[in-house]
Amino acid sequence: MNKVLNPAALTRRPVDHPKVQCGSVGVLLVNLGTPDATDAASVRRYLREFLNDKRVIEEDTLLWKFVLNAIILPMRPRRKGRDYEKIWNREKNESPLKTITRSQADKLSAALALRGKGVVVDWAMRYGNPSIRSRLTALAGQGCERILVVPLYPQYAAATSATVCDEVFRALMTMRWQPALRVAPPYFDEPAYIEAVAASLEAHLRTLAFAPDVIIASFHGIPQSYFDKGDPYYCHCAKTTRLLRERLGLDERKLVMTFQSRFGRAEWLKPYTDMTVKKLAAQGVKNLAVITPGFAADCLETLEEIAGENAEYFRHAGGEKFAAIPCLNDSEPGMRVIETVALRELQGWA
Repeated sequence: MNKVLNPAALTRRPVDHPKVQCGSVGVLLVNLGTPDATDAASVRRYLREFLNDKRVIEEDTLLWKFVLNAIILPMRPRRKGRDYEKIWNREKNESPLKTITRSQADKLSAALALRGKGVVVDWAMRYGNPSIRSRLTALAGQGCERILVVPLYPQYAAATSATVCDEVFRALMTMRWQPALRVAPPYFDEPAYIEAVAASLEAHLRTLAFAPDVIIASFHGIPQSYFDKGDPYYCHCAKTTRLLRERLGLDERKLVMTFQSRFGRAEWLKPYTDMTVKKLAAQGVKNLAVITPGFAADCLETLEEIAGENAEYFRHAGGEKFAAIPCLNDSEPGMRVIETVALRELQGWA
């Protein structure tokens, strides 16, 4: 007669077995990155890593290498360092992006624990520190045999989401005992995300002393050629904007989609945020609000480029009142989005 095995016997180790951490599930939140400090050397290290990524700059020519190493890296870091100085978290001596991403990881860990999920949550930056490699190694060291990677980009682009996967896979190539891996897909049309952005906008508008004539939804841009080659980023941004219009009851004139942060001389996705801001002011728009739905956390592009540079463009062109609406960050609505994505992708694991 066959004996029934005791379940405990299946997991019991021999007495002489070495201690091995295993059996845990990990979640790794990943955002773009930040320099470690605002001095030129720190910013140069960050930009060198960022601009050498072939997903970010697909042009791999001798001319580009000359421009990068002879012009951009010697000159741009000092100016960018001054920009970071304007937004730097001096209490923690780090960029707001790092502060917020850490908080998002801490709050997700607490939320999952309340649900009885025994999950280890960590965070990393694609460029800069803490690196993806270091945090994957740390999670594996804590016994995480299964790891969910969550790129904090609502809309997919090769220059953001895909390069996170590239770095994750490069790190796995060095591991003898690789964890099983899942990567959360983009959440550009996730109902919880659309509701969170819309509700956050409505809440912040109620705090303003003015009603905006126009609201701009500004997304980070990519070169037009990337879209022409098949990158779905523009389509994801357009759907997010359409769903926000439907949820808020606004038309295309009231909620305008634009793209910011272009770099170099190539044509990027249009319309450009800075040109649109100037154009609206010249057309008589006096009150303007800008949301940045493509960013999960406030950073240089939202706090300095939008709230600083574009606010000045608007006023200099004849506009009067300008409001930069904060990102979802680690707010309660923002954390509902991250928790929703994590719980969906952890099914069957935790």
